[in-house]
Amino acid sequence: MNCRISRNAAKMLQTELDKPENEGKYLRVYITHSHGDHAHYGLGIDDAGEKDELVETDKGIKVLLEKGVDLLDGVRIDYFYVPEEGFAITNPAKGNHGDH
Repeated sequence: MNCRISRNAAKMLQTELDKPENEGKYLRVYITHSHGDHAHYGLGIDDAGEKDELVETDKGIKVLLEKGVDLLDGVRIDYFYVPEEGFAITNPAKGNHGDH
């Protein structure tokens, strides 16, 4: 499985992961709901479970993805400051370039 994180997103996520209460935990990307050929995604900080695959990213952040969930393979996490500040999670590998 594969996950990409932009530089802006990595900076924001690392700040959260470095908090003492998150020691030993990982970033999790999950599907909030899916329909048709795409999904909508969420983020969380979590412990690894037996259904998870721990994916290394080029930004040094390890991400938990549920094994065997095709729509999670290839997700990309971005962080934007405009027009609204916040995270955007898409899966360009599956043709999902943003929520509608």
